[in-house]
Amino acid sequence: MALPINIKELVHGKVVEWERLEFKTGWNPEDILHSICAFANDINNWGGGYIIVGIETINGVPQFPPKGIPLAKIDDIQGELVNICYKIQPNYLPITQPYIIDEQHILVIWAPAGDMRPYSGPSTLGNDARRQYYIRAGSRSMVAQGANHTRLIELTAKVPFDDRINQQAQLNDLDLGLIREFLQEVGSELFDESVNIPFPELCRQMQIVRGPVEYLRPVNAGLMFFNREPHKFFNRAWIELAIHPDDTGRNFMTETFKGPLHHQVRNCLAYLKNNVIRTEVRKVTGQAESRTFSNYPFNALEEAISNSVYHKSYAEESPIEIQVFPDKITVLSYPGPMPPITNVDLQQRRVVSRAYRNRRIGDFLKELDLTEGKSTGFPIIRDAMTGNGNQEPVFYTDPDLILFMVTLPCHPELQGTKSATKILTMTGAKLTMEVVELIFNKGIDLQALSGLLDFDISEFRDEIRERLSSRELTKSLTKSLTKISGIIDYLEKEKSRIELLRFLGLENQTLNFNNNIKPLIDYGFIEMTLPDKPKSRYQKYRLTEKGKKLLKND
Repeated sequence: MALPINIKELVHGKVVEWERLEFKTGWNPEDILHSICAFANDINNWGGGYIIVGIETINGVPQFPPKGIPLAKIDDIQGELVNICYKIQPNYLPITQPYIIDEQHILVIWAPAGDMRPYSGPSTLGNDARRQYYIRAGSRSMVAQGANHTRLIELTAKVPFDDRINQQAQLNDLDLGLIREFLQEVGSELFDESVNIPFPELCRQMQIVRGPVEYLRPVNAGLMFFNREPHKFFNRAWIELAIHPDDTGRNFMTETFKGPLHHQVRNCLAYLKNNVIRTEVRKVTGQAESRTFSNYPFNALEEAISNSVYHKSYAEESPIEIQVFPDKITVLSYPGPMPPITNVDLQQRRVVSRAYRNRRIGDFLKELDLTEGKSTGFPIIRDAMTGNGNQEPVFYTDPDLILFMVTLPCHPELQGTKSATKILTMTGAKLTMEVVELIFNKGIDLQALSGLLDFDISEFRDEIRERLSSRELTKSLTKSLTKISGIIDYLEKEKSRIELLRFLGLENQTLNFNNNIKPLIDYGFIEMTLPDKPKSRYQKYRLTEKGKKLLKND
């Protein structure tokens, strides 16, 4: 059965840290047994690791194409692997899967972090073997000694919260649609197999359930990513956003982003991109090249928010809080970093964490390209900010490590958020009561709204007052106009239906498509690339000449 990961990206070290990968040219049962034991002990809470048999390394660098292993030996190796793993105590058995890379057969052994550490294994498969505990040190396995041995023993029965069984949940609390969506996005071969295998087995393969057949329960990370309302199991596990027009603390707008964790991150980022981030292109006197910069670099926001989701404690009932002020954005999460990191350490360019709070959440976010791990978050945010012309970001935790806050100063030339009433000019538009009516529909007519604020609405003022207060009208217009301009900007290149709806922070459902994309087609702003095959899986959408005109006038 395929593993829930993109195998090509795995062998090139793109989805997990190199420390969690071990390459073997051929079958070496003793070394492999020690590595399996070390990955199961997971002393750094990385989430275990992968052993790839059939790929040679030179000075630690895997060589391609792989040398491979004979197809006829794969079954024998898998059988022998089961036998030697019985020598690990407590009982532990990894997951194996053969693959073909560059026309060569390889065997991938996935050794997830175990639930019953510490695990021990024999020092040798020969006589007079001693039982020893193995751990990972960098990219190799070694015997745990001294302080490392003490630390491993202290981890006994300490399973990270995100990898624990949730006794209040049932198997059917996991959503097959979300699981298959994830597998498809990461490019796992398990996506194609998922329609033919029993749901419990699929969940076991993804390591998002545990327990005997008669009492199979989801683990917390499974509920956080593959349940549509994880806040029902983890109180206030969402992102709260507040946008302040000034520093008075009054008249601010709020949004709350709920749902699976990766949806929260993407929906929040899409909202910030549409409502907060403003990019300008300015001509520089005496230079051929223009100067392009934003009030906040998107990469810095993405990394700050993704890392807050990755590292916060879901055992605590505290949401992630994002505050947007005219001169800065703050991202606050609880608690602070894992000890022994202090506020002094946070001021360094790279902050190396000895252990991770949420190993499984981190794995899922990395596979979705929402975070990289490897202690790269701080350098990415710093480089993105300085490269855009912003002041240095500020990272802070209190002495008791109760909270963690990232402050991103606004670019000094672009303080304030994107205009909430960004208007797309249209020539020849005519305001009628019919158009005004569309303001109050769920679909909201995009063509009419694009020029609505430029017209004298006195003729319809009474009707509008009857239907909606001026404040609510402004809010509706603000939301709709931002949506229009965002889609037009995003469609500089052809996009699929899923890409467009994801950009808007919406699920791929017919109602969302009809309310948000279809009006753009009806009024001639965008068109299908395959108009004769509207339901084709290869269907995409692009700007028409009318839409390109709006883009140029933006």
